[in-house]
Amino acid sequence: MSAIAKVMLEMGYQVSGSDLAQAELTEKLAAKGAQVYIGHEAQNVKGADIVVYSTALSKDNVEMAAAEALNIPILHRSEMLARLMNARKGVAVAGAHGKTTTSSMIALVLEECGQDPTFIIGGELLNVGSNAKAGKGDYVIAEADESDGSFLQYEPLIALVNNIEADHLENYDGSFDKLKQAYAQFLSQVKPEGKAVVSKDDPYLAEMLQDIRSEVITYAIDSDADYVAQAIVLGDRKVSFEVVHAGQTLGTIRLSVPGKHNVYNALATLITCLEAGLTFDQVAKAITEFRGAKRRFQVLGEVDDMLIIDDYAHHPTEIEATIQAAKATGKRIVAVFQPQRYTRTYFLFEQFSRSFPDAAEVIITDIYSPAGEKQIEGITSAKLVELIRQNSNSNVKYVPTKEEVQAYLLGTVRPGDLIITMGAGDIWKTAAGLAKALEERSETKG
Repeated sequence: MSAIAKVMLEMGYQVSGSDLAQAELTEKLAAKGAQVYIGHEAQNVKGADIVVYSTALSKDNVEMAAAEALNIPILHRSEMLARLMNARKGVAVAGAHGKTTTSSMIALVLEECGQDPTFIIGGELLNVGSNAKAGKGDYVIAEADESDGSFLQYEPLIALVNNIEADHLENYDGSFDKLKQAYAQFLSQVKPEGKAVVSKDDPYLAEMLQDIRSEVITYAIDSDADYVAQAIVLGDRKVSFEVVHAGQTLGTIRLSVPGKHNVYNALATLITCLEAGLTFDQVAKAITEFRGAKRRFQVLGEVDDMLIIDDYAHHPTEIEATIQAAKATGKRIVAVFQPQRYTRTYFLFEQFSRSFPDAAEVIITDIYSPAGEKQIEGITSAKLVELIRQNSNSNVKYVPTKEEVQAYLLGTVRPGDLIITMGAGDIWKTAAGLAKALEERSETKG
């Protein structure tokens, strides 16, 4: 929502909006000229030409009711984004994992290569310190959200999917088949001259290729695809690989972010940018500058040989990939996970329990649940800890609150440790607090 607001402000529109609490993003929007209200009140929508809302909003919201009573057009955020994207050369990035990183990579490369794109991203791009920009170029890059089916609003020039997993099934009648059908439709909705870009290593996408009614470009590491990554070298907070296309080695890509999962993100970025008219050498040079997105393997502190990292990983596959990326540092890994949503924890309980074999120590906090979500009986962090102990890691403990986790870590971490907090909630505050406390302790000693 904040990204759309920022782009609309930069395009010259008057923007107002409501949030439940003051935050860094609301302060940035206010500084740019937005009218920010704290708290939801009917009078906040008076005078608006359009009201834009997100799925997070409850159906009985007072501002929505007021907009209806005043006959103000009401658009879901995806409909507003579709208006921006469908009118230009849209690049819509979907998938269970990697949306923010991949869309950020594409935005940065196009920006560095003088294309001046518009981008609307779910996380802050560290290179530019923002999650959005209204550019004057032809391209609009945005994440396409499959969680509520809203990605079907888009008709992009390029539709990109890295992977598919059985997540958000509560919005697909509990049916993974319905979710897969939605992805096939999304990939078939590109403009006539457009392309669908998909990972052939993902079994569901490979199976789906025959159902996609668009021209498809594939990429992979382990399969025969249009673009293949070879000679992958995983390093401490970096990775490099060679790209092979049509039997020819195009060259080497060097990333300043770690992990095999980022090889897929970079391959997808390369294809997109080549389709936009850039050369391999241009992409390879620009992508090396990519420093990541906020909360994506973000280094928050490095003190006395202790590394503190925060990551948005909130799904079993993401947890495993993040811990694998951490392993390349050679440090002892202390993994802190804050489950998010009772529904997700319920659907993926077993998978979560098998996600931590490569951590030296695992800490699980209470479930972070958005306002209004009902607790599901029997779905608790304490029970998840029991199952993790059985299925992937015996050195696991339940520490309920962020504050207790920070206090515990401050008393137990030692040189050579990598502490990584993971989750889509507010567990990042623990990492930030720990980094600050360790720095203060080190300064006092010094």
